[in-house]
Amino acid sequence: MAFQITGKCNGCGACSRICPVGAISGEKKKVHKVDERQCIECSACGKVCSQGAVQDRFGVIRKMEKRALWRKPVFTHERCMSCTICVEACPVNCLALSQQRGPSDPHTYPFLKDEKACIGCGFCSIECPVGSVRMEVPDQSAP
Repeated sequence: MAFQITGKCNGCGACSRICPVGAISGEKKKVHKVDERQCIECSACGKVCSQGAVQDRFGVIRKMEKRALWRKPVFTHERCMSCTICVEACPVNCLALSQQRGPSDPHTYPFLKDEKACIGCGFCSIECPVGSVRMEVPDQSAP
């Protein structure tokens, strides 16, 4: 079952603009709808909804979050086996593989190439078979 938009929706369109798969549609100032066949349950729509009009498949209303507080992937390269599953799992293509480090370490490693594109869905972390990806709120004290 997919996410749903309740009658609290004011039709601002923020949810449809952030949806990475185009599963949300609707007219301006009218209640929007989620196409449950397309919804990947990434929760980005709920994170941007100022009206609290998005509920998950369990009926829990998703709360709006400041974008600066959205969790981002952090990689532990010592565990990584360079399988690319995390990169392939990302619905917004914000991950990439690094260049090889050299002859002593011929592997490439995943990294967050486009932090602004990341919607904090955590699919990369969920799909990682060796647990080398964790989701963390970025350090707000860094310049």
